[in-house]
Amino acid sequence: MGEVIPFRKPSLKERHKGNTLCRHGHHKWVVDKEKQFDVKRGKLVTVSRCSRCGKEKQQLL
Repeated sequence: MGEVIPFRKPSLKERHKGNTLCRHGHHKWVVDKEKQFDVKRGKLVTVSRCSRCGKEKQQLL
Protein backbone atom coordinates (compact mmCIF):
# COMPACT_ATOMS: atom_id res chain seq x y z
CA MET A 1 0.00 0.00 0.00
CA GLY A 2 1.18 3.59 -0.61
CA GLU A 3 2.52 6.07 1.87
CA VAL A 4 0.15 8.36 3.72
CA ILE A 5 1.03 12.04 3.22
CA PRO A 6 -0.24 14.38 5.93
CA PHE A 7 -2.17 17.26 4.35
CA ARG A 8 -2.32 20.28 6.62
CA LYS A 9 -2.50 23.98 6.09
CA PRO A 10 0.85 25.68 6.87
CA SER A 11 0.68 28.14 9.73
CA LEU A 12 1.22 31.85 9.20
CA LYS A 13 4.59 31.58 10.91
CA GLU A 14 5.77 28.90 8.46
CA ARG A 15 4.28 30.63 5.42
CA HIS A 16 5.96 34.02 5.99
CA LYS A 17 9.23 32.85 7.55
CA GLY A 18 11.97 35.30 6.51
CA ASN A 19 9.79 37.32 4.14
CA THR A 20 9.06 40.10 6.60
CA LEU A 21 12.74 40.95 6.91
CA CYS A 22 13.18 41.17 3.12
CA ARG A 23 10.09 43.35 2.74
CA HIS A 24 11.69 45.91 5.04
CA GLY A 25 15.04 45.85 3.19
CA HIS A 26 16.98 43.49 5.45
CA HIS A 27 18.13 40.91 2.91
CA LYS A 28 20.58 38.09 3.59
CA TRP A 29 23.03 38.50 0.68
CA VAL A 30 25.09 35.51 -0.46
CA VAL A 31 27.62 35.73 -3.33
CA ASP A 32 26.61 33.65 -6.38
CA LYS A 33 29.82 32.02 -7.67
CA GLU A 34 28.32 30.80 -10.98
CA LYS A 35 27.82 34.25 -12.55
CA GLN A 36 31.12 36.14 -12.26
CA PHE A 37 31.60 37.52 -15.78
CA ASP A 38 29.30 39.84 -17.73
CA VAL A 39 29.44 38.99 -21.43
CA LYS A 40 27.95 42.25 -22.73
CA ARG A 41 30.24 44.56 -20.77
CA GLY A 42 33.27 42.25 -20.73
CA LYS A 43 33.88 42.92 -17.04
CA LEU A 44 33.96 40.98 -13.80
CA VAL A 45 30.70 41.25 -11.89
CA THR A 46 29.84 40.18 -8.35
CA VAL A 47 26.28 38.85 -8.27
CA SER A 48 24.70 38.61 -4.83
CA ARG A 49 21.46 36.72 -4.21
CA CYS A 50 19.23 36.88 -1.15
CA SER A 51 19.00 33.43 0.39
CA ARG A 52 15.48 34.11 1.71
CA CYS A 53 13.58 35.71 -1.19
CA GLY A 54 15.86 35.19 -4.23
CA LYS A 55 16.32 38.85 -5.18
CA GLU A 56 19.57 39.63 -7.04
CA LYS A 57 21.93 42.60 -6.98
CA GLN A 58 25.03 43.21 -9.11
CA GLN A 59 28.25 45.04 -8.33
CA LEU A 60 30.93 45.87 -10.90
CA LEU A 61 34.55 45.42 -9.89
